[in-house]
Amino acid sequence: MTEDSPFAPRPLRQLPDAQRLVMTSQELREHGVSLAAAHERCRPGGPWQMPLPGVFLLHSGPPTGEEVLHAALGYIGGREGEAVVSGLAALALHGFTGAPPLTALDRVDVLVPRTRRLRTSGFARVVRTHRLPRPVELAGFPVAPVPRALADAIARLPDPLAVRRLLTEAVRGGHCDPQAVVRELARARLLGHPHVAAAVDTLLVEGRTMAEERLLETVRTAGLPDPCWNVGLWLPDGPFLCAVDAYWPEQAVAVEIDARAPRQRAEEAGRAEYDRTRQTLLGLGVTVIRVTPRKLRESPEQQVEAVRQALRAATGRPPATYVVVMPR
Repeated sequence: MTEDSPFAPRPLRQLPDAQRLVMTSQELREHGVSLAAAHERCRPGGPWQMPLPGVFLLHSGPPTGEEVLHAALGYIGGREGEAVVSGLAALALHGFTGAPPLTALDRVDVLVPRTRRLRTSGFARVVRTHRLPRPVELAGFPVAPVPRALADAIARLPDPLAVRRLLTEAVRGGHCDPQAVVRELARARLLGHPHVAAAVDTLLVEGRTMAEERLLETVRTAGLPDPCWNVGLWLPDGPFLCAVDAYWPEQAVAVEIDARAPRQRAEEAGRAEYDRTRQTLLGLGVTVIRVTPRKLRESPEQQVEAVRQALRAATGRPPATYVVVMPR
């Protein structure tokens, strides 16, 4: 068999730099390097090193962050989609400034199916889970979405300030909505921790504030008439109806930002109260458009179009019952 044969081992010197820096023992054998020869090169003072069992770093200096991830994933192996980087390493790949750089991490969390029988070794921490998330690809690595990465990171962070910084950055940096984070924290049973619960309260307030600012910017950018912002609606004889984020009195069109977590929206009492209020407003001729922070972030044009259509439709219907508009 010649070197030109498609089944011949490919010499290491012919591999791209990125590929030949970190290799497993199986990959080395495929390129004509025996396990004994690999171990020989990893002796003290040798040109190689073995940071994890069966994984070789083909130089003697400290690994880069990319090499650390390649080594961790090489050690864990498995089929495609069955090893997902999570925790602080994933947040670093998502661009979080509050997460340490990859080279500063003592451990890299890698999610694997619950059925895998693999132990944590060195900096590769194996995290078995029943809920393996669908990864996103970042820098060529399979990475957990931000909400899951946050939950996995916070589960191992005892510092309340670090928890608060990461949650705040997730929202302010536009990485995800607070509701998605709260949902993951609830699934991980972390909301019962006092420092997590306190940070979540701040997170939800932060998320609502940003949603209100986004709604203001969206309405004005679209050239819609200015509404009354952040007002309460009352009947003329006094009973309070509800608070809305924007209201166009002449057209009787209201916009309400629903910043509750999905779990709160699903509660029976909350749904019943919302339905009663909505029916009351509809009976008075008031059109209510309900939006979520996620919709405002991901599809602002659609939300604007819904408001625009409601304002146009108001010109062809009977006048709405008079309601009192007051600042809240």
